[in-house]
Amino acid sequence: MYTLGIETSCDETSAAIVKDGRRFLSNIVISSLPLHKKYGGVIPEIAFRMQMEVITCAADCALKEAGIKLNNIGLISVTDGPGLLGSLVVGLSFAKGTSLSLDVPLIGVNHLHSHIYANFLNNRTPPKFPFVSLVVSGGHTSLFFMKDFDRIEILGSTQDDACGEAFDKAAKIIGLGYPGGPILEKMAKNGDPGKIKFNCSNTQRHLDFSFSGIKTAVLYYARGSFTGKRKLKSNKLNDICASFQKTVVDTLIDKSLLACKIKKSNKLVIGGGVAANNYLRQEFYRRLQKERRVICYFPELKLCMDNAAMVAGLGYQLFKKGYSSSLGLNVALN
Repeated sequence: MYTLGIETSCDETSAAIVKDGRRFLSNIVISSLPLHKKYGGVIPEIAFRMQMEVITCAADCALKEAGIKLNNIGLISVTDGPGLLGSLVVGLSFAKGTSLSLDVPLIGVNHLHSHIYANFLNNRTPPKFPFVSLVVSGGHTSLFFMKDFDRIEILGSTQDDACGEAFDKAAKIIGLGYPGGPILEKMAKNGDPGKIKFNCSNTQRHLDFSFSGIKTAVLYYARGSFTGKRKLKSNKLNDICASFQKTVVDTLIDKSLLACKIKKSNKLVIGGGVAANNYLRQEFYRRLQKERRVICYFPELKLCMDNAAMVAGLGYQLFKKGYSSSLGLNVALN
């Protein structure tokens, strides 16, 4: 079966064709990121206005690249949340219209769960259930225990800033611009990760996350380190980046290990945009193998960011289990 996936949860507009839930034949992603840079963050109205303009083009390109016709599609899978309200409505409206015109089933899927599914694409050896999973992205940081694609228990989530959001905000504080995550990672390579002692805030529940405190710590440290021209010296900047990155990644690893211990799992499946961070990948592999011999799974780099292939794949698996959505499908913000 060919599934058309539609993903519009934030600033990307994506359409993909996936065959039998595992092999994607196309995965088109159009980003409005350049339009948001001067504002230092995603502006929802700019995002969904561009999505309205390009979503048809994205779907047409996905079909053309896959080499199939629209009437070959057997299922429409679309992100119904969480995400930006206007952006989600654009994707849902397009998916509903396409489902109705083709008279094929429609299914809405959870954006976070689809990030986990990225590990099942492209005929890779997939993890076997059950397993602990961690989603780290610009808007979400969550731990799950998965017994199946439709049997998912949430173990913990962020209580304030998400991991990727903290990277971007810290980078903005020290003058690296937006989006700051990739730049911060690059500068951290030349810094000393043990130079500055940052900490992530404690949470009432052991598996929850909090990154607003470390962002504020970076702000106060930077203020006390400015030169006369209100600029940070390059070596100081590198040390801040390296120390910040190490603290955040260590927190992610510690809580993931605790979740694996609680659930007696030797498998950890990771997804989300921050999973493209090379330092994070290396540290997870190193520590999980050393401390608990936990097998760590990461998606391909190109599947870490928001994309429709993961949405199509997960939708197919849920449809096989008997799930589907009506044309009354609505946005699920939580």
